[in-house]
Order: sequence, then C-alpha cells, then structure tokens
Amino acid sequence: MSTPVVIWGAGAIGGTLGAAFIRAGQEVIFVDNAADHVAAINEKGLTIEGPIFQDTIKAKAVLPEQLEGVYERIYLCVKAHHTEAASHALVDHLASDGYVVSAQNGLNEQVIAPVVGIHRVIGCFVNFGADYLSPGVVHYSGRAAVVVGELDGRTTERVEGIHRLLHQFDDKAILTDNIWGFLWGKLIYGALLFGTALTNDSIADVLANPRYRPVLTKLALEVGRVAGANNIKLEAFNGFDPAAFSPNATAAETERSFDEMVAHNRTSLKSHSGIWRDLAVRKRKTEVDAQVQPVVEVGRSLGVPTPIAARLVEMIHEIEDGKRALSLSNLDELERAA
Repeated sequence: MSTPVVIWGAGAIGGTLGAAFIRAGQEVIFVDNAADHVAAINEKGLTIEGPIFQDTIKAKAVLPEQLEGVYERIYLCVKAHHTEAASHALVDHLASDGYVVSAQNGLNEQVIAPVVGIHRVIGCFVNFGADYLSPGVVHYSGRAAVVVGELDGRTTERVEGIHRLLHQFDDKAILTDNIWGFLWGKLIYGALLFGTALTNDSIADVLANPRYRPVLTKLALEVGRVAGANNIKLEAFNGFDPAAFSPNATAAETERSFDEMVAHNRTSLKSHSGIWRDLAVRKRKTEVDAQVQPVVEVGRSLGVPTPIAARLVEMIHEIEDGKRALSLSNLDELERAA
C-alpha cells in the first residue's frame, strides 16, 4: 500500500484541496483526464490564485490510465456526472481497508457505493468558491463550509483523521453525524444556483432581486419537500437555512435567508456559479442531471410533485444544446411552470 493522498479530479475542488494538503506536508498525487492540465502540473506545478493564498505547488499528476499502485486515501473531486466512470477507474487502486471521500456536489456517495462498497465511502460537503482557470491554474476565491462524516453517522478513527486533514485546509472544517442533512441542504441551495445560472447576472444579484425571490422560493420548497418525505433532517450553512424554505417558514424567515445568502456571496470574488461558468464560458454539460434530476426522480417515487425543478432541468439542457440564451426572462418562464 502506498501512503500518498490521491486527488481524483484536479480541477476547482480537487486542485484547491490538494494544494492545501501539500502545503500541510502531505504527499499528493493528482489524477485528471485533461492531458494538458496534467502536463502543466508536472512541468510547472499547480498554481493557486485568489485572495486566500497564492502559490505554485510542486506536485505529481497522472492520467487515470497512468496511475499505478494501491492507496488508502482517495478524494474523488470530479464533476458529478463523471462519478460512476471515475469510481470504476479508481476501484482497483483502492486498498481493501481504504476509503473514497466524495468531495463533490450532489448525492454521489450513492453512486460510488455500489462500485467500491458502501463501507469504503465517506460523505463530504464542500461549499468554498473555486474555479479551474487554465491548465495548471486554479482560482480559490472564497472560504465556505467544509464538512465530513460517515454515512451512518458514526464517529470513527478514519473520519476523525479525514477531519484533521481537512482542518489543515480550513480551520472551521466540521465533523458531523448528519452528513446527509448537509448534502440534501446543498441540493436545495444548488437548485437555487441552477436558477441563477439561467441568467447572466451574478448569484448575489439574482438572489437579491425581489422580482424573482417568489419563484426561487417555490423551487427550494420543492426540493425541501422531497428531502422531508425522505426523512432527512436538513442542516444550515453559510447563511443558507433550509428551514427558511420549509412549508412552515414565515415570509420574514425566507427573506432573511435570502438576505444572508446575498451577504455571503457578496464577500466572494466568485460572482457566478460553476454552473454558469460551464454554460457561458466552458460551453459544456453541467451537473444538472446529477444534482436536480435525482430530486425530481425521488420526488416522483415518493409522490411529491416537482414541476419547477423538472422544468429547470429542461431549460438547462436547452442552454447546453444552444437552443436557449442566458437571460433573466428565463426565470419568468420558470415561474410559469408552477
């Protein structure tokens, strides 16, 4: 067994975490599908830009087919829709008593578990701001919640070790016994981010716009109802309180949560979401099928209607396919789906 930490996916999340781990004295191997990114890291190092720290870190990077050896610690940081393929690629490199930490967006633990075994999966919630800029360069734009937990809520020696390592990245990192509450809470917040990504306006500007708070509230309520029907106790983070989007929430509570989300996003140099960046800049598929579509499907199985979430998925696909432009008017159309 080898001792390095393997970061599978060296983009925004993986690059930022891996660089921090190296700065903390860990040996890290980056694995990434982008040959130009791998080459740049090997030739020049991984450069982290942004207000938190700026540094160029010497590191080893390989393509998935170039990785050799068996490892105890693998952090999976690929886009959610690449999770299953990455899980199959990494499983032969995972020690029998090793684990995969899913530092991603969505409920990817449920995708990884059938491939590697549920006993070898650790839940992880990340909300910090970061972007892949170019081969060998990642921008770390803002601190935010980092949470880790065993899927069954136990406190184990291995999850305590993961928490200590994440604490080297952010000294406010949390060890939780309710990781599903954070992951489902992020699904609500993520649905709101997908809503903002229908436009060219910043996250903060859309959330602050009183014209569109009602439709965004209805969208969040749909996801919250599905979580509730699934017996999930939702957790709050970074100014986002999922209780403010429950059927029993008052208008004042919902408005306050919007205001707090706006305030949080105003402090980050990352004005737009990674979703928007995928649509407007990188012109590639988003994670909508791995983040919002599962909510629609779970809702359908539980008898909880999600018409706004379902229409949101369709509209994101239309933008991906070049059939719809980014515009605030998209939120007007989304509202009609209710």
